[in-house]
Amino acid sequence: MSLRPVTVLGECVADAFAEPTSAPNELALRVLPGGGPANTAVALARLGTPARFLARLSGDVFGRLFRARLEASGVDLSYAVPAAEPSTLAVAELDALGQAAFSFHAQNTADWQWSAAELAGVDLSRTACVHTGSLALVREPGAAVVEDFLAAAASHATVSIDPNVRPLLVRPETYRARLAHWCRLADVLRLSEEDLALLLPGTPPGQACDLWHAAGARLVVITRGADGALASLDGERVEVPAVATRVVDTVGAGDSFTAGLLHHLGTRGLLGGRLTDLRLPDVAEACRFAARVAALTCSVAGPNPPWQSELAQRATAGHT
Repeated sequence: MSLRPVTVLGECVADAFAEPTSAPNELALRVLPGGGPANTAVALARLGTPARFLARLSGDVFGRLFRARLEASGVDLSYAVPAAEPSTLAVAELDALGQAAFSFHAQNTADWQWSAAELAGVDLSRTACVHTGSLALVREPGAAVVEDFLAAAASHATVSIDPNVRPLLVRPETYRARLAHWCRLADVLRLSEEDLALLLPGTPPGQACDLWHAAGARLVVITRGADGALASLDGERVEVPAVATRVVDTVGAGDSFTAGLLHHLGTRGLLGGRLTDLRLPDVAEACRFAARVAALTCSVAGPNPPWQSELAQRATAGHT
C-alpha cells in the first residue's frame, strides 16, 4: 500500500550544545539542526512516510544546515519559503540525565513570519495528516495564520498538534489561552508530562485527557519519559511502557514519538479523516512502535531519529 503524505508545519531551530574546552574562559558550541516540527518531519521521512515540510528557511549558515539535513532525510521542501530573516538559535545545557534546558534567541527570526499568501497555494488533496505545534502556534504574526491553515486543512486531513511548551520564550498562559481552540482543531494531541504540568498544574493526567476530549480532541497521548506513555481515545485509556535504552540525551525524543505514532497509524490506513475507524488496540500498537522510535533517538546525541532500516536491524537482533 502506498502511504499518503504527512505535511508538517513549523520551525527549524539551531540547537547549540555548550561544551567545555581546554582553554580558560572559553566555551564551545556544537550546533545541530533541530526544532520540534523539523525533527518530526525528519523522523517521518526516515521511517518511510512521505513527509512534506512547510517552513520558512533562512539563507544564513543555519538555514543551509537545516535544508541539508531535511533533504538528506528525504523530506519534501517543495513548499518551503525562502526567508530573508535569520534562523532561530537555541543554546542547550544538558543535565546528568540528558535532559536539555534551552535558552532561545528568536527575536524577529524567520520561523514566525508566516503570511496567509505563503500558505494559500499549498495543495493538501493527497495529505493524510497535517501536523504542527510548538512555537508556530503561539508566536505572532504567524500563529493566527497557522491556526487558519489548520482549520482549512481539517476538511482534507487528520490534524495533529504538539503544544511543546517553551516557557522561557512564551508564557504558559499564552498556550493555555489557545489550548481549547487547538483541541477543536485537532484530532490528535500529543504532549509531554512537562507540558501537562505547565498547562494544567496539579491536574491528574486522566482528568486532563477528559478536559481535552471535551474540547474536541479524539486522541490524547501524554509521554512520560522513562514511565512510558498514557493514551486516551475518547476517554478509553491505555498505558504503554517505555523501551529500555542507554540514554545519551532526550533531545527530540518527543518529536520522534509523534512521528512514530503518525507513521504507524498511516501504515494502517487510519489517517486521513476524523479517526472514526480508530480503536484502542490500534492506539496501543502505535504507541508501542512510537516508544521504540523514541528510545533509539535517546540512544544517540541530539535530535537524530532512526531510519526504518535501524528499526528493522534491532527487530532482527531481537531488541524490542
